[in-house]
Amino acid sequence: MTHTVQDLVADARRRIEEVAPSPLAVGADAVVIDVREPAEYAQGHLPGAINLPRGVLEFQIHAHPAMACGTNDALAAPDRELLLYCLTGGRSALAADSLRALGFTRARSLAGGLTAWRNAGLPLATEPA
Repeated sequence: MTHTVQDLVADARRRIEEVAPSPLAVGADAVVIDVREPAEYAQGHLPGAINLPRGVLEFQIHAHPAMACGTNDALAAPDRELLLYCLTGGRSALAADSLRALGFTRARSLAGGLTAWRNAGLPLATEPA
């Protein structure tokens, strides 16, 4: 049986938690991860977000300084709160599901992605990656 991308995203969404766009969705200790490509990130992203594109996420999640900081081992803990997002929520749902499979127990996806965040009138940043 062949599946569509929409099928894969819907299946991932059944296994992950999605949160509505709100400043409260971003916990004080959360790592916010933008899974879009660097050019997309440069056009605007959630304040404080790090850019780990979907295509390399699983390979770089442990190596990124925000996750594997030498001064705080807790940053690499699999129970660290992660909020992932993309433009509309599909890539971030797949990414959160993939991280869940890798043992990250608090990987969540932003419902509606950056589009929903922007439509809610929430702030964006444009500093480079």
